[in-house]
Amino acid sequence: MEKVYHGCYPTMITPFTEAGKVDFKAIAGLVDWYIQHGAHGIFAVCQSSEMFFLSPQEKIDIAKAVLDANAGRVRIVASGHTSDSPEQQIDELGHMAETGVEAVVLVSNRLAGRNDGDDVFMSNFNRICNALPDTVFGLYECPYPFLKLFSDDFLRFAVKERKLVFVKDVSGSDAIQRRRAEIAKGSDLSLFNAHTDSVLPSLRYGYDGYNGIMANYHLDLYRWLYDNFRKEPAVSEELQDYLSITSMVEARCYPVSAKWFQNEYGARMSINTRSRDVSLLNEGGINELRAIWRTTESWRKRLGIAI
Repeated sequence: MEKVYHGCYPTMITPFTEAGKVDFKAIAGLVDWYIQHGAHGIFAVCQSSEMFFLSPQEKIDIAKAVLDANAGRVRIVASGHTSDSPEQQIDELGHMAETGVEAVVLVSNRLAGRNDGDDVFMSNFNRICNALPDTVFGLYECPYPFLKLFSDDFLRFAVKERKLVFVKDVSGSDAIQRRRAEIAKGSDLSLFNAHTDSVLPSLRYGYDGYNGIMANYHLDLYRWLYDNFRKEPAVSEELQDYLSITSMVEARCYPVSAKWFQNEYGARMSINTRSRDVSLLNEGGINELRAIWRTTESWRKRLGIAI
């Protein structure tokens, strides 16, 4: 039986105008693109959205724009959890909850420092939960500004107390994924994998879906994998290999590359970002993106995917 949160959740990018303002018209088009390509839900105001480069009001306005464009078609979760002080975090998370998103996603490195232990992590987590008792929470191991993995003990606590509904795993570790799948087994906590190279193994362990960068390029292939990995294991293995190879484009000045790809093959937008210089996407990078499109089209024909 599928959980409430399951499947493919793209990490939504934020379109900007040529003048550097949030492009709300392009946001509406991008929401449509995600849904047309098979999204079960959307993770908005996340790192891919350049949330560390957005003002507090922009974060709220973007979440509202995504909800308006979605019009109840798929589930929307959002973060915007970037502040340092606990008081500011509670304020920003409370405002995000007021937008009506279905879950507000906490960022693990906001809950404890690089060298802090479980006691600090747990204390700050409980402080937020107690301050916002009616808010549904998720948790994201955002790798910026540093990767902070949560412990098995914390996950056991979250499962037992039903404190979380959504976890985005950025561990990249087979051993950790196996343990987390076992801990969450039979609960209503949904585990999502951020890493393409281990999507198929994690689904077999019991993970509930994919929530990563490459859903901005060929989301429909991830949707096929999620829907068919049990029924067509051999093809799924081959598709996993293709997705792993193409995921190397993540290192090609993301999110500029994603915006170029979206503009060329789907949702219209400027390729402007606040986090990267657009000139970093050179001719070689563009050729790689075009190759991904062509080979993705071949896979779509093979799998019978119609866009």
